[in-house]
Amino acid sequence: MKYIRRSQDRGTVNLGWLSSKHSFSFGHYYDSNHMGVEVLRVINDDYVEAGQGFEPHGHRDMEIVSYVLEGGLAHKDSQGNKQVIRAGEVQRMSAGTGITHSEYNVSDAGPTRFLQIWIRPKENGVVPSYQQKAIKQSGALTLLVSPLGEENSLTINQDADIYRLMLDKNQSTPLAIKRHSGYIHIISGTLALDDTVLSAGDGMALLAEAFPHLEAKSMHGSVEALWFDLPKL
Repeated sequence: MKYIRRSQDRGTVNLGWLSSKHSFSFGHYYDSNHMGVEVLRVINDDYVEAGQGFEPHGHRDMEIVSYVLEGGLAHKDSQGNKQVIRAGEVQRMSAGTGITHSEYNVSDAGPTRFLQIWIRPKENGVVPSYQQKAIKQSGALTLLVSPLGEENSLTINQDADIYRLMLDKNQSTPLAIKRHSGYIHIISGTLALDDTVLSAGDGMALLAEAFPHLEAKSMHGSVEALWFDLPKL
């Protein structure tokens, strides 16, 4: 199986203070053909205007990962966490039995951009928890999130890994799928994944049994992407 999600085909939302592109069905955007990949349920590419943000709202039984790409995002929740997530930092919130939070752009001068990622939990009804960290890139692939927090990564209530992929022009690296499937989301640049070319905003899912050997190669310049190693839903 090869599932390709092109940037221009994503769902779009523009609320004035928020503009967002949805890789999968979310909120008012519904498409039964794009409901996520295995336990990966949401990837929203969000731009929040200066001084604006999400009013307090609730979640439960979802693993929510935010990766800030530009600016800063102020987070406050019902567990007492009050933090600012800066560009390059990663946040993980396990909603569990229920949590309320708000998110605002801390800048009065320009937008904040972040990826909002939802992953279905391995266990429902856990105690809500929060983590945030700046994780320095080490080589082409750096582990950001994992079940046990390996390699200084954040932990997650699911048998899934999230890596940050960084490649310079013409650099390449192998990609391995340890579990059932892999999904890549391109943040910037152009990448060749075996015989498929992907650009910013594109995503692709692959089954481990069909693609035992993968090679990712940058084209025309540097590339940043997220690589998900996912269990079967």
